[in-house]
Amino acid sequence: MAKVTRDDVARLAGTSTAVVSYVINNGPRPVAPATKEKVLAAIEQLGYRPNSVAQAMASRRTNLIGMVVPDARQPFFAEMAHAVERAASERGKLVLIGNSDYVDDREVHYVRAFLGMRVSGLILVSQGPSQRAAEEFAAMEGAKVVLLHRRPEAIDDVAVVTDDVGGAEAVVRHLLEVHGHPYVACFGGPVDSPAPGDPVIDHVEGWQQAMDAHGLPTEPHLIDAPFHRYGAYEVALGVLRSADRPPAIFCSTDDQAIGVLRAAREVGLRVPEDLAVAGFDDVPEAALADPPLTTVASDRDAMARAAVDLVLDDSLMVPGSDTERVRKFPSRLVVRRSCGCNGAASVTSGTSATTGTSAEAE
Repeated sequence: MAKVTRDDVARLAGTSTAVVSYVINNGPRPVAPATKEKVLAAIEQLGYRPNSVAQAMASRRTNLIGMVVPDARQPFFAEMAHAVERAASERGKLVLIGNSDYVDDREVHYVRAFLGMRVSGLILVSQGPSQRAAEEFAAMEGAKVVLLHRRPEAIDDVAVVTDDVGGAEAVVRHLLEVHGHPYVACFGGPVDSPAPGDPVIDHVEGWQQAMDAHGLPTEPHLIDAPFHRYGAYEVALGVLRSADRPPAIFCSTDDQAIGVLRAAREVGLRVPEDLAVAGFDDVPEAALADPPLTTVASDRDAMARAAVDLVLDDSLMVPGSDTERVRKFPSRLVVRRSCGCNGAASVTSGTSATTGTSAEAE
């Protein structure tokens, strides 16, 4: 059988090949709904399959979005990648994902590879202030890059972030004010990894602000711990077996908090009776932890949709001031039993569209 072409589709639909192209590529010009239905019906009837390679060569862009994350095995990054994939699918795009493993060379490798493939855009969850990645963006003319979750100082592209400082401050204040703990220890990240723009730095800053507001010292209570549960578990064993163990711990990630919960059980501490624990990210496993974990949630779906819209819509990528180039979404305090609330409702601390946090019981 002869290969079905775009001309065949146009003849059957009674329209031009340009209109067929607009329907297939979802633009750049709008198509009347009735005409679009005719084109789609003709495509289905003829079994036409667009040549993606030829389309990419003609437009110098593919239907792909590249996404680089530090480690897709970590629940937060897995959830974020899945949210981006859903949002991209709604726009008729596919997502390629690369893991940097917190290594600058690997991040640059994926950035270079994806941009070289002429992806429609690149969504980068960077592990640090990568000057080399910024140079790759500058070298690739017309590259559309959106930073997601964090904005390293070395890269000034548009960023989509959440209110990390406000969320961390809200959960620590909850532990201090609602539950009356004399102080709250903080599991930060590894001492040599966080850098300006890293959400963990912001989580620690929010913890410090809450402690400062109550006149409490922070230096002796900031604990270096790996981001993942296994390393945090090992660190927590030592902390919880010490004579001066803290009454409450705020973890910069839920994965750390899950490791702390396991360590507490192992050393015979009851949560929340002997130790209060809170995290940040609200990964799905947080609700199933034992006890369920109090944490801070970000609107991952809205953030993913915003990132996809930004890399696909030229009108949204208009250069502006540094503030205008950061899209900040509110965070939300999610109260569960690990802090000692036993499901009791908590007080909303604010619902600003850009910086507020809110609290809810689950």
